[in-house]
Amino acid sequence: MDSIVSLPIRIVEWLGKQEDMKDLTFFVEYPPINKAVPLRKAIVAVGIDNIEITDKFVANDDGVLERQEYCRTAEIKANLSICVPFSKGGQACHDIFTRIADALTFRTNLNIEKSGCTEIASDRDTDALVMNGWFLMNADFCPAQSTDDNYANFLDKELLCGSHIRNSEIHVTAADKERWNVPVATGFYIGNGSSSRTFPLEFQPQYLILMAAGQPAVTIDFANSTAKSHMAMATANTSSQGIQITSSGFKVSKATSGNVTSDLNAIGVSYIYVAYK
Repeated sequence: MDSIVSLPIRIVEWLGKQEDMKDLTFFVEYPPINKAVPLRKAIVAVGIDNIEITDKFVANDDGVLERQEYCRTAEIKANLSICVPFSKGGQACHDIFTRIADALTFRTNLNIEKSGCTEIASDRDTDALVMNGWFLMNADFCPAQSTDDNYANFLDKELLCGSHIRNSEIHVTAADKERWNVPVATGFYIGNGSSSRTFPLEFQPQYLILMAAGQPAVTIDFANSTAKSHMAMATANTSSQGIQITSSGFKVSKATSGNVTSDLNAIGVSYIYVAYK
């Protein structure tokens, strides 16, 4: 709640830093404090008129609205009291309101849905023209939001509704649970001699080991100075010669690098594999 209550302070601080607002003086008070007599410079007082906080509901994948446990929706009505010297005329009140409205709407991430102003009144005590304006904003309000964040980040918190729960870096996903429940798939096949062959699984392996049953990892033909590899390993990012992980399984192929040829589909040879989710 402190983040919302302190909103007028941050609005005033932000407006006061804008180069095109240097001709205005901003205050954090509504109704405004007493002004100099006669008024010599346009001043603007900022305050909160009303705050309504309600439960936030978001539609799930089935279109059913679900109440968000960690967040609420805040509807905030902020008021402005614009005072200008008589000499500047009533149009100056409208011009100032328009400048502020444009700045807050298009240069900040405040979710301003509506804005408006009242008629201009004359204050004879200060020789000033007075016009009140208002802005209606909506914000996602989360209890974990800190109060010392910069004004520009008021609606851009790291912990917004749902984003904390859906953060897969700090929460377990459904895919993680499934992977933990059935983490390994094993199988075998008999080679048919083709140059390449694809084997479907029900998932994309993260790590895979393949080897020919009853054979060493490598056999060497010393007479011809060549070798055949009967074992291979692969991950989602890299692999050894002759094997490749696909989106739904793995693929073996006959490949030669230097004097070593992968032999992962020889006719009649049994191969076994272990695939990790």
